[in-house]
Amino acid sequence: MDSLDSLILKLHDVNAVKFGEYKLKSGMMTPIYIDLRVLVSHPALLNQVASFIYQKVQDEGLQFESVCGVPYTALPLATIICSRHELPMLIRRKEAKDYGTKRMVEGICREGDICLIIEDTVTSGTSILETAEVLYKEGLKVTDSIVLMDREQGGVEMLASKGIRLHPIISMFKLLDVLQAAERIDAQMAQNVRKFIIENNTFRPKDEKKNGNGVSVPKKPCIEHKELSYTERAKLPKIHPLASKLLNIMEEKQSNLCVSADVTSSEELLELADSLGSKICLLKTHIDIIKDYTTEIGQKLQAVAEKHNFLIFEDRKFADIGNTVKHQYGGGLYQISSWSHIVNAHPLPGPGVVKGLSAVGKPLGRGCLLIAQMSSQGSLATGEYTQTAMKMAEDHSDFVMGFICGGKITKRPEFIHMTPGVQLLSKGDDLGQQYSTPEEVIKNKGSDVIIVGRGILEAPDRLKAAEAYRKSGWEGYTLRLALSQQ
Repeated sequence: MDSLDSLILKLHDVNAVKFGEYKLKSGMMTPIYIDLRVLVSHPALLNQVASFIYQKVQDEGLQFESVCGVPYTALPLATIICSRHELPMLIRRKEAKDYGTKRMVEGICREGDICLIIEDTVTSGTSILETAEVLYKEGLKVTDSIVLMDREQGGVEMLASKGIRLHPIISMFKLLDVLQAAERIDAQMAQNVRKFIIENNTFRPKDEKKNGNGVSVPKKPCIEHKELSYTERAKLPKIHPLASKLLNIMEEKQSNLCVSADVTSSEELLELADSLGSKICLLKTHIDIIKDYTTEIGQKLQAVAEKHNFLIFEDRKFADIGNTVKHQYGGGLYQISSWSHIVNAHPLPGPGVVKGLSAVGKPLGRGCLLIAQMSSQGSLATGEYTQTAMKMAEDHSDFVMGFICGGKITKRPEFIHMTPGVQLLSKGDDLGQQYSTPEEVIKNKGSDVIIVGRGILEAPDRLKAAEAYRKSGWEGYTLRLALSQQ
């Protein structure tokens, strides 16, 4: 399957993405228009889009009994997916026939079944909600919907408020990044569209109360919708002390960048930490790939971290029984607990892995991240596995401070979300790694920290690349804050 970037360029090639002045269904004038109806005249591209949608279904581990495409553009996409993978399909009519069964939904509807909704483009989310409401009347449930293109104007939030999780494949900001990098649009056009998107968010929770003139007035954002700043989260009463420290560092340095120091010599590791230290909030190490490791390396890393005010995260990925990980963490050649502020673990062995690590790390004031999701293609860390990781974190929040994940997975602001597989121009590699842009990860997916490796290490100027990632990640955070306060 081609990369997502390639798909975006192909959509632009067939005029499915247009720039100018266009009127939307809502009456709103927009500088960008997404017209995916043209896909039916490009069968190869139509098939490719269907493949991306089904891959998203697998990546998210979605559970459902049937599929319904929003009429009319999403109907051929749903048909291809259901035909290829032998999934039951439902067809929602826009209007009932005045003869025959007069049904609004064609196909077999069993009360209590979950139906997955597929849509081509989302602005406010009303088209998906309208389809869901028709399905509800047939006794069906709707928990999730997948959309090819999210215009990022409030659809995700509106649907979430109605109990439907929206899973976009392409975000508007991602599309702009790719088209600008490919010189299909200039910086001014990209800026104009971004400004329009931010200023025209359609999701505005309303209070039912009326003012003296009988006019509805907006209510203040409730805690569920209000985005807390890093500083506000650092002051939460139940937050892990190390998570609080990290959030304060992020705010002070205006950086949510973690550099993955995947180097094999101690000299390069220390040089990298010192040269990029001013740009990062975290340095992620793989200490067991250092060919000339000595116990002094940990001490020197600590000194550099104190000098530049960042934390050290050893990406050990513990995944054994409690007694074993206790020795791996506290002893052995690397003595990880003596110098690394944060480690991570797979939930796979069960809560024993956290208890074993906690026995060593908690007295030292250390913290742990659980690997709830992974950025590699075909990862099994989805669905119920992710939910189990969240429950394990809640049960051991005195030591677990957050997650390695693809985006925000819990509403509890005490937990830190860190996302690997980040590059300014998203693509993949031959080994199954999948990349997302900093803005997509922080602004759209709600993560807190971007983890960047090759995007910086393979750059001709590592310091310049680190600054570009720091700036992009921080802009994503400030945009997310601004949108939540509207």
